Amino acid sequence: MTAEYRITESRLGGEPTLVVTAPDDRVRAVLALRGATLLSWQVSNESNGRLTELTDGYRDEKELLAQDGVRAGLLAPFPNRIADARYHYDGHDHDLLPGRRTDRLIYHGFAREASFELARATTTPDSARLLLHTTSIRPGKYPGYPFALDLTVAYTLTADELGVEIRATNLGDATAPYAAGWHPYFTLSRPIDDLTLHIPAHSLIRTDASLIPIPGEDARLPLGDRPTMDFRTPRRLGDAVIDACYADLTPGPTGRIETILTDPATGEELRVWQHSGCMHVFTGDTLARDRRASIALEPVETMTNAFNRPDQTAALALEPGRSRAFAFGVRYVPPGS
Repeated sequence: MTAEYRITESRLGGEPTLVVTAPDDRVRAVLALRGATLLSWQVSNESNGRLTELTDGYRDEKELLAQDGVRAGLLAPFPNRIADARYHYDGHDHDLLPGRRTDRLIYHGFAREASFELARATTTPDSARLLLHTTSIRPGKYPGYPFALDLTVAYTLTADELGVEIRATNLGDATAPYAAGWHPYFTLSRPIDDLTLHIPAHSLIRTDASLIPIPGEDARLPLGDRPTMDFRTPRRLGDAVIDACYADLTPGPTGRIETILTDPATGEELRVWQHSGCMHVFTGDTLARDRRASIALEPVETMTNAFNRPDQTAALALEPGRSRAFAFGVRYVPPGS
């Protein structure tokens, strides 16, 4: 009988995790049920046969609970920031941090700290698919977000790829504003300075000092006007400091939009893919640990502060009884491929 992928239960301190392993032990991934968070993704190094870590996730329970850096966090019902933690939607004003007069920074939604459970798992000799589910987003649970959403996250693991799909279903009676994203950190060498980055974007989202996009169409700046931020032609990261959103992404021949991170010293590549949305890039310069040891390449459905942008209202609207999915992932390309 042909061996299949294995899924076993484990723990990160007191937090339950799932460990997914290929039949030949050449692929291994670890997921925390808290936030359905990817903690580790390892593939076998062709040169020495050892597993190589490709992500820079939370290392222990304390980091997972603290959420510093939002390492591999699933971002829902909104990615990135909402200005002043307030928004106006469907005729109503909402305050995500009621009663707080200072430190009104809020970002990356609630899903990253929600409790998920394994709803279903399917394994074959070539892949594993895990379906994780939460019902935690309900009226009264999170101030300023009086909507009822079920979230389902599907992880698919193969020999060279990790695919993710996050699906939201509106169980309430009112249309909900909703968008999703992912906040993974990737590493091919430390620090990231010698890595090469390619982003198939035509626009950069201009922001104010608080990293909130400026109003209207002026938010989109042609990348030709900002050559220091232009990675349409692959080039070395060097000492570039980036915390920015790239828009107007162009699909490749396969139909996928691919942001490509390459280690010129080995020829290894990570191809972060999505079918729509924007790509937010963060070079990790303000992380609490291991600054610039990895780079966050974040597929997101919308730009920052979309809840406060009239031009995003239609894209955000999740009507009662309807579902919407956002799919993305990453493929590892070994040297010489």
